Amino acid sequence: MPDVLPGQQRDHLLRAARETMARAYAPYSKFLVGAAILTELGEVFTGCNVENASYGLTMCAERTAIFSAVAHSGADNVRIRAIAVTTPDDVACSPCGACRQVIYEFGSDAVVLFRSHDGWKESRIRDLLPEGFLLL
Repeated sequence: MPDVLPGQQRDHLLRAARETMARAYAPYSKFLVGAAILTELGEVFTGCNVENASYGLTMCAERTAIFSAVAHSGADNVRIRAIAVTTPDDVACSPCGACRQVIYEFGSDAVVLFRSHDGWKESRIRDLLPEGFLLL
């Protein structure tokens, strides 16, 4: 698949995600993840994973970035154009199912950039989550 994000935007999102990844709180898994979203308004928001001793309370980097955008701009202003996900040493890591659903709700045509087992991949969220769930 050809790049669907212009190179400069792609590089900016990856850099922002990597910088935020360094602030992840992952004392249990030791697996740091960073994410950066680009909204249709051109704003960039970042997030990292935050683990908890009660594992079910752990929050993924992708949702942290999205929730941060909502907290700063209001839900009506958050329409995701693209999201980048990074890990140390570029370990393969696509968004989990819960993150895919949240990405879909805030950007059903969003581009998702992540490291796959075959290298960097750019996919539309609708391809990663066919027939995503919406009540709106």
